[in-house]
Amino acid sequence: MECLDPVQKALLDDLDAGFAELYGAHRDVVFSTALRLSGRWADAEDLTAETFLRAYRALAGYDRERVAALRTRPWLLTILMNIWRNCARAKSRKPPPDLREEPVDVVDAREGVEDAAVRRETGEELAGLLALLPDEQRAAVVLRHVADLPVSEIATVLRIPQGTVKSHVSRGLKRLRALGGAR
Repeated sequence: MECLDPVQKALLDDLDAGFAELYGAHRDVVFSTALRLSGRWADAEDLTAETFLRAYRALAGYDRERVAALRTRPWLLTILMNIWRNCARAKSRKPPPDLREEPVDVVDAREGVEDAAVRRETGEELAGLLALLPDEQRAAVVLRHVADLPVSEIATVLRIPQGTVKSHVSRGLKRLRALGGAR
């Protein structure tokens, strides 16, 4: 028990307080990963909320040994990836929405106009390029370069061999460079 990280210790002591620690420690990486996977702020918020909801429900059923053995960041990102895949699968079965009905993304009022414009332009360009990648390459690139996961953890999250992860990241980056240069 001495080698547990503070989040695991908190989860073992009290699920609710520990979950608050878990959320605080990993909300940014889960949200940024969700944002780069989905390409939309509102969708990323929904994916993040659903990820933490499912995580809480799962933790409520885990015994102490399972919580102690849990690697929280890859576990949360695995949940996120499963939700994202299911949402993508469901969206592919529906007709595309009318763009006039699409909600507008929220802007942070504390951010300056120039900074917001640059961030939005860069974010939209990156989201557009990422959306052009096949799902498996997009997921691998986002987990490696947005979530900053090592290859071994990406392999765990995506449930594929490490060599395949390296291949997806390499091909995805190569394709992003080609797509970015073509624009």
